[in-house]
Amino acid sequence: MLRVSSPSPNFTKRRGTSKPDMVVLHYTATSSASNALNTLCSSKAQVSAHYLISENGCIFNLVDENKRAWHAGLSHWGGISDINSHSIGIELSNDGFSPFGEKLMGSLEILLKEILKKWNIPVHRVLGHSDISPGRKIDPGRKFDWERLSLSGLAIFVESKGILKVDRNKFVSDLKRFGYNVEVPFETLLLSFRLRFNPFVVGALSKSDVTIANNLALKYPVDVEKNNT
Repeated sequence: MLRVSSPSPNFTKRRGTSKPDMVVLHYTATSSASNALNTLCSSKAQVSAHYLISENGCIFNLVDENKRAWHAGLSHWGGISDINSHSIGIELSNDGFSPFGEKLMGSLEILLKEILKKWNIPVHRVLGHSDISPGRKIDPGRKFDWERLSLSGLAIFVESKGILKVDRNKFVSDLKRFGYNVEVPFETLLLSFRLRFNPFVVGALSKSDVTIANNLALKYPVDVEKNNT
């Protein structure tokens, strides 16, 4: 696995915290890693991430982990609105429609293990851009293998065990407790949740949606007061 330093000028100091406490995964929505690299390292683009992983598994280090990269945009998780200051952003070279290859996923697993151990970040705070920006972003998308990461202990993937009845208010309340921004239209919230946790279900709110949301809230409630920055 090749690692390359490719510094981006697009960063600042972290605000309100001295260290990251979450990881956000993105896809580049470009045809190649080189195209994404040009954008992420351009001062005119005003975007960046800490890392970019190419299709062949090369890891490009763009911004020091201690610094605030510009990858999350208008986002929210728990009580946190400045996601950039609290996170490490990883861009995955993918056009948004294709499966994520073995070399890329293997490098991601190695990198995530290092980051989570170094900063003591819990696995439930490995998030997708779609989690923190409902309705605005959909990456890393339906093709991303969250279950694989969970089996490696690098993310969570909750099954719908102990089926509950359909209850819209409970569903929204549980997702808020887990960390989602619920101040969005209900259908937007439901789509964002399903992209990550129930990707094969369509249509109206289902029993499995409600059950998974409840399991997330019970197992991984966010500390809103602690994170309200």
